[in-house]
Amino acid sequence: MSKHEYIIPFVGLKIGFHVFEFEISDAFFDEIEYSIIHSGNVHVRLELEKKETMLVGHYQIEGLVKTGCDRCNDPIEVEIDGEYQMIYKFGGEATDDETLIVLDFEAYELDVKMNIYELISVSLPVRVVHEAGECNPEMLALLEQYVINVNDEEDDDDFDDDDEFDEDDDEEDLEDEDGDGNDNDDIDPRWSILKNLN
Repeated sequence: MSKHEYIIPFVGLKIGFHVFEFEISDAFFDEIEYSIIHSGNVHVRLELEKKETMLVGHYQIEGLVKTGCDRCNDPIEVEIDGEYQMIYKFGGEATDDETLIVLDFEAYELDVKMNIYELISVSLPVRVVHEAGECNPEMLALLEQYVINVNDEEDDDDFDDDDEFDEDDDEEDLEDEDGDGNDNDDIDPRWSILKNLN
């Protein structure tokens, strides 16, 4: 499918609903720079409603794509299925609304290629990982070498928390270094004076 097949000249369309269907293949993803999806076969149905002042696109997406595993980065096949709505409105100012696309007043056609790619991308699960035992063992071995041991971090945190300077503890240590409470000879004279103030 050429890039022109994703362009819809809406000027000639009548007010009402119009249906467009696209079969997305590997070539589609090859043409997108830095695509997180390596390949796939996806069916896209676009029901485009033309109104007086805007166009409303109802997208239905279904198929299989291959992307990288979040754990080992090897390819993993993922099933996607979703429905989305995009509003195309004429105006002069940009918007932060991800479901709204502002068209120039002189626009006469829609290029829906990037809309389709973005909707396929957001259809992916938040975390994509292989089933247990299916990840690349060499990559897992490398990860084990560089992943920080959580238990070690907790031990370090405990050390930091428990070993903060405590004046009372320090005073007790000075008063009773050998544990019998009677070793007054080794007590710093300054501590003795402070003790008598109590």
